[in-house]
Amino acid sequence: MALDALAAIPNGATVVVDSAPLIYYFEDHPRFAARFAPLFDRLAAGELELVISSITLAEVLAGPLSAGNEVLTEQYRVALSEASGCAVHPVTASLAVTAARFRVKHRLKLPDAIQLATAVEASAFALITHDRNFRGVSDVRVIQ
Repeated sequence: MALDALAAIPNGATVVVDSAPLIYYFEDHPRFAARFAPLFDRLAAGELELVISSITLAEVLAGPLSAGNEVLTEQYRVALSEASGCAVHPVTASLAVTAARFRVKHRLKLPDAIQLATAVEASAFALITHDRNFRGVSDVRVIQ
């Protein structure tokens, strides 16, 4: 993520974060963790609100669960769903309809369409991702 893109997010904004940036940050990925660290610094400072879809929560928790690490699974769950400034947005019927529209319009895989629909329903300033499938999407501001 370019620092100028991060700087363009106004204080108090809500951002929807895709799975990969969270996984990179939590797992201290050697190449990509630093790229997304400023986002989490701003979250910790109370400058941003972070929203994830319930699909993202499942994707993030799959890593520690596959390693049999229930303690880490619970730490991630709490960090993403109960920490100050963080919320999990459910996949509702209306979100599913919006996601289906995005899936058809942009030829996205369903999880990616759900990310866009979550950003719309959360009135997010941007969707933060590391996924190149969002190129050409103009319905939602996408920061990669």
